[in-house]
Amino acid sequence: MIYTIIDVETTGQSNRMTEISIFKFNGDTVIDEFTSLINPETYIPQHITALTGIDDHMVADAPRFAEVADDIINITEGAIFVAHNVNFDYKVISGEFSRIGLEFNRKKLCTVRLSRRLLPGHRSYSLGKLCSALEINLVGRHRARGDAEATTILFELLLQQPEASDVFKEFLNKNSKEATLPPNLPKETFEALPDTAGIYYFKDKKGTVIYVGKAINIKKRVLSHFYSKTKKAQDMVRETRDIDFECSGSELIALLMEDAAIKHHFPVHNKVAKRTIQSFAIFSYEDRKGILHLASNKGRLVPNPIVTLFSIREVRAYLEKMCEKHNLCPKYCHLQESVSECSHFSIKNCKGICKDEETVEDYNNRVLEAIHDMSDQKNDIIVREKGRHDNEEAFVMVKNGDYLGYGFVDKTESINHIDDLDTFLIPQKNNMDIQKILRSRLLDL
Repeated sequence: MIYTIIDVETTGQSNRMTEISIFKFNGDTVIDEFTSLINPETYIPQHITALTGIDDHMVADAPRFAEVADDIINITEGAIFVAHNVNFDYKVISGEFSRIGLEFNRKKLCTVRLSRRLLPGHRSYSLGKLCSALEINLVGRHRARGDAEATTILFELLLQQPEASDVFKEFLNKNSKEATLPPNLPKETFEALPDTAGIYYFKDKKGTVIYVGKAINIKKRVLSHFYSKTKKAQDMVRETRDIDFECSGSELIALLMEDAAIKHHFPVHNKVAKRTIQSFAIFSYEDRKGILHLASNKGRLVPNPIVTLFSIREVRAYLEKMCEKHNLCPKYCHLQESVSECSHFSIKNCKGICKDEETVEDYNNRVLEAIHDMSDQKNDIIVREKGRHDNEEAFVMVKNGDYLGYGFVDKTESINHIDDLDTFLIPQKNNMDIQKILRSRLLDL
């Protein structure tokens, strides 16, 4: 069997290649080598130069990737692609081929994962620390040839281990997930993930939570992160050392758990989920003629809102619904601005307050009915959900329109009143994100 042990250096964030080194190895001897600087056709950041020693001047006259593509294809043809954290190097190379309109497909082996299996017990499986522990002379750290040469020596050592044949066969099995898993994540950790709804935590080497996600099927969703080709996902996967989880029983409770976990841990890779959601409040006021208006503004500007919503579109739809239900005027519900009389394209049941065809008192009475209607929707609600196992039920509790939390109850428990659930309630904080989840999922708070 022929292997090509490969290392690449890149520009960092843009992941353009600056250097590549390939050692072709037959299991006993290096039979060929290809090493070259690569012009990345973009600038090299200073912090990358500080790490690798490669700067813009060094690569100015180096060949572009397209000029060495045939050399890479020829030396790797029919060989197994081997690297320390193979998914990174493979992604960089396949990305460069993609830019010039070519596909690059090779079988892969990761020396990090192979080392974890065949050389267990080391505190770190980074190339530098592993080589130091194994007394492998690593010359030219963070340069492609130095790292590739050290990886070749490590690979030869792995081939000599008693269980190497079976482990290599397992890792090369097309149905094996070994090549897909993060290099520093034990396979047992992934295999322990359940195929049920809940949330999961990606943790780094310090045990810090770096990402929280929710899923209907935790194991399937986690695996999808490992298959992702985006740089953000790849960076997160490389940092992952452990994965923890909590089962929820249902998607709704998983969403609520995820929001609470993100706000507790503030994971670095949950930037989008941590953004503040803009709220909009519906309120009422009386104009100089004594006519009651229904209007909206940003939530922070309205001290006592009748209803809080989370988009202008949602506000308009809600006001249109109130207009139709209570025969209100689109002009005085601010669905039409700068008009003397309403002429809404779909709401035609205004009784003429904008034309002085009805009294202010009659109109205001209907506005008050609408306000009462909106306020009445802030009631006590218990949402029943599927439990985490067959003998359990879950619930979400809302009192007076405020979310209080969720809980799990054994089916043998006798529940006759909402207050009976207080014992099982897992209290949670109410916030705009939660209100949006509940409103969009199933509640009309």
